[in-house]
Amino acid sequence: MAAVVGTDTRERILDVAEELVQTRGLNAMSYADISARVGITKASLHYHFATKSDLVRTLIARYSTRFYDALATIETTTSDRGERLRRYAEIYATVLEGHRMCLCGMLASDYETLSAEAQSDVEQFFEHNIDWLARVIGEQAADGALAADVDPRAAAETIIAGLEGAMLVSRTMAGATRFRSIATGLLAGVTARD
Repeated sequence: MAAVVGTDTRERILDVAEELVQTRGLNAMSYADISARVGITKASLHYHFATKSDLVRTLIARYSTRFYDALATIETTTSDRGERLRRYAEIYATVLEGHRMCLCGMLASDYETLSAEAQSDVEQFFEHNIDWLARVIGEQAADGALAADVDPRAAAETIIAGLEGAMLVSRTMAGATRFRSIATGLLAGVTARD
């Protein structure tokens, strides 16, 4: 297979590495796997990403940017807070439909083997998501759409943990269909009024 040069090669490396991490996990992916799929030498791969940590951090930054852009789109296309939560869950369902897992969820499973910088990047991804969800849930509570005693941050953490877990369970079952069923129940349980 002929290698693509320049920026295209870098993007292809990232695309392949992201797919491998999302389907196999970081520790089951090697530079040899990536170079074979992209059609370049391992030396060329090291030219673009000197270390695996450099590659991982770039993957996290790229994935996070796309995820945060999706959150911004949700906010600009609906003011309905319940719909925002449903669309948030749909981000995960769409990833699962592609037979992949959340990149940062997969990296969290390999957390102890990540560099300190990559660990921090994964933590920041989840903190950003928790903050976004807590704000949406807090706005629902302020509007009277939730029980007054709902702790928005605790509810946000429950949603993140539940969706990541639902991806794992659904991966072994009916995929995105099962995930959507679990997500619906999770959101209803977390945001229900007394």
